[in-house]
Amino acid sequence: MAAVAQGVLAPVYAPLAEQIVRDFDLADKPGIGIDVGSGHGTLIIELCKRTRMHWINADINPHVFPIFFRAAEEAGLGGRVSAVFADAQAMPFRDNFADIIVSRGVLQFWEDKQRAFSEIYRVLKPGGVAFIGRGFSDNLPVDVARKIRAAQTAPEEEKDKDSVTKYKVSDLESELRQIMKNLNIERYKMRIPKPPGSEGIKYGIWIEIHK
Repeated sequence: MAAVAQGVLAPVYAPLAEQIVRDFDLADKPGIGIDVGSGHGTLIIELCKRTRMHWINADINPHVFPIFFRAAEEAGLGGRVSAVFADAQAMPFRDNFADIIVSRGVLQFWEDKQRAFSEIYRVLKPGGVAFIGRGFSDNLPVDVARKIRAAQTAPEEEKDKDSVTKYKVSDLESELRQIMKNLNIERYKMRIPKPPGSEGIKYGIWIEIHK
């Protein structure tokens, strides 16, 4: 997954960070952000460039942390990041800890999504927000999105087809809505990007949760 983030998906992260910072007014706010399953931390680096916050890479694979720290240092952001070995389903953070929690492209690997979302909600501060999902932000240029999807479905990427492009957005939306109901989380909204000209291109699905 980390190699993919630095390859075919590399163009995804800067626009996603721009959208997150814009939508949640993060540019000048101090505080703590967590990226669950950040891997090499590509999204965190982009978020750090655009905010004053301290960002934590919470990942279940600590072997990626040296690469993450090296990238942060090279970007001049070494003092603004941390890394913590963490399972999304049992996060090692106290209650009401983070101002924002983000995660891109890993929720499909959580064996117990409901438990993971329960943990995310627990760790969020009152007034905090979580933005969790898979796919692209609505500001990713359509031509870029089309090229990425074409690369992901090329014959040599056959092994990744089902997990990357063949899931049904409607099924995942229904599953997430049921999880929110089970957890009694009412302040949320589903976001399914469909920018003009993107017909036939799967932009993915996101859930925005407010506490």
